[in-house]
Amino acid sequence: MREYDSDRVDMRSDTVTQPTEAMRSAMVSAKVGDDVLGDDPTVQDLQNRLASMLGKEAALFVPSGTMSNAVAIRAHTVPGDEVITETTSHVYQYEGGGYAALSGCSIALVPAVHGIMRANDVENAIRKAEGSLGHYPNGSLVCVENTANRGGGTCYPQDVLDSIAKVAHEHGCAAHIDGARLFNAVVATGIDPSRMVRDYDSISICLSKGLGAPVGSVLVGSSEFIAKAHRWRKMFGGGMRQAGVIAAGGLYALDNHIDRLAEDHKRARTLAEAVNAMDGFTVDLNSVETNMVYINGDLTAPQILEGLAGHGIDVLEVGPTAVRAVIHLHITDEDIERAIAAFAAL
Repeated sequence: MREYDSDRVDMRSDTVTQPTEAMRSAMVSAKVGDDVLGDDPTVQDLQNRLASMLGKEAALFVPSGTMSNAVAIRAHTVPGDEVITETTSHVYQYEGGGYAALSGCSIALVPAVHGIMRANDVENAIRKAEGSLGHYPNGSLVCVENTANRGGGTCYPQDVLDSIAKVAHEHGCAAHIDGARLFNAVVATGIDPSRMVRDYDSISICLSKGLGAPVGSVLVGSSEFIAKAHRWRKMFGGGMRQAGVIAAGGLYALDNHIDRLAEDHKRARTLAEAVNAMDGFTVDLNSVETNMVYINGDLTAPQILEGLAGHGIDVLEVGPTAVRAVIHLHITDEDIERAIAAFAAL
């Protein structure tokens, strides 16, 4: 489903996708209004659709996944609180320290295997000021990332998700899912999205990663929580006007780009198994559950990038000798064959 002219195979991320012709058509014909005034019907449709799909009361459209997580943290916490999350989570690694700068929170990092935390480790990381002679911050929010990007695109088992939410609530914490690629997890596990997130207080859904919309994320939760989030979206500068033009891309993606994620997962597995079988490269096949392939090589990452680029293949450097390939709706079977041949030629 390339739908645009390119002589390169771009697997740096699933954020590089361009709107399909059908999605562009939906965006052009979108009914719009002033979303800050609550008048944009397409934004309202998108928010209501995702709230219903996830079994929650309300939702809020925001410009990015980073803002969605930032708004969620601010709405769940007060300055001086502590956020509990996995060591390589997006909230910690890739959001510019927003939890500290925007919410005044510290962070407690939880070790994990393939990006998947265990409930007892989460419990051990939760600190409370009470009983500590004032030494500790109040751990008030547990953040889970599903799928886990740096884990390799891994999916949380449902019982682990449930047990982490239970531990969070038993210790007076809210529970948030950074679900930037939640629908990859839904497709890979076969679990209904509303069941997957049932025990969580808020969920962030990215529309511009695996789903292929050009921009935007949606924060989902209770009506009370979303009312708080709406205020923080305003303060963080995220109010938009005729946003239905981009919300329409998200609606089209929900209607047309969820089930097809299985194709990305299949192609990722094909690439992973082929590269892992080559001399000079290794892939932890246990981590390849969705659309990501993390590859370690005997060469340095810059050497791998340069060598692949010469064959028209673009991937992302993620470590001294490691690169990441992400499969998305513009990657075809022929592209996978071309990428395999490029790795073999290094």
